Amino acid sequence: MEEDYLADPKLLCDIRHKGDVMDLQFLDQERIVTASSTGRVTIFRHHQGNQTLSEKQKWEYAHHHVGSVGTGAPCTGIVCSNPEIVSVGEDGRINLFRADSKEIVRTIDDADSSTIHAVIFLRTTEILTVNSIGQLKMWDFRQQGDDPTHIFSIANERVPLHCLDRHPSQQHVVATGGQDGMLCIWDVRQSRTPISLLTAHDAESKLALAHLHYLSPDVKIKTF
Repeated sequence: MEEDYLADPKLLCDIRHKGDVMDLQFLDQERIVTASSTGRVTIFRHHQGNQTLSEKQKWEYAHHHVGSVGTGAPCTGIVCSNPEIVSVGEDGRINLFRADSKEIVRTIDDADSSTIHAVIFLRTTEILTVNSIGQLKMWDFRQQGDDPTHIFSIANERVPLHCLDRHPSQQHVVATGGQDGMLCIWDVRQSRTPISLLTAHDAESKLALAHLHYLSPDVKIKTF
């Protein structure tokens, strides 16, 4: 009935989380991965039969500043492609996890000299990150080195980029949202600068406090 959809959301279950929840994603139908302000990455399982949550796996201090013992740096973003999980943080570090492994599979310690705000999978082995100095970077886990394969930026601009997403059907087309309220469209196949700029917000972008998602693959974007 229509009135069922107008009712307030009903809390099914909850669980205590260590630190602020900076980001979260479903890994599969039952598992949820969270990023914490303490630097921890945690997998929770949702038990649908009795509507409870339990902690299944954690990586303590996956993000931390150099020289800081026993204290973490905020994990600012995560992305999941079961069983792989990638996290980024204020410490400029990138971590690759597998849900069935207690050890971190790979770490790029000095991936960035600034805060990495968000991360997405571009392909199975490739990720994209955005940072606080306005750069969009591409990384390939097949490469042995710790350098990005490509760096994209707006000419003469160092405005923080806070979020990004990939087009559902055009994999090479990526959107980013910045602190200055600009929405940028990039073609990561060729151009090192945006192919389109749009003033999405006045003053500081609300995207800085949220995420950016493509709504539908029906949104067509032509690139030249």
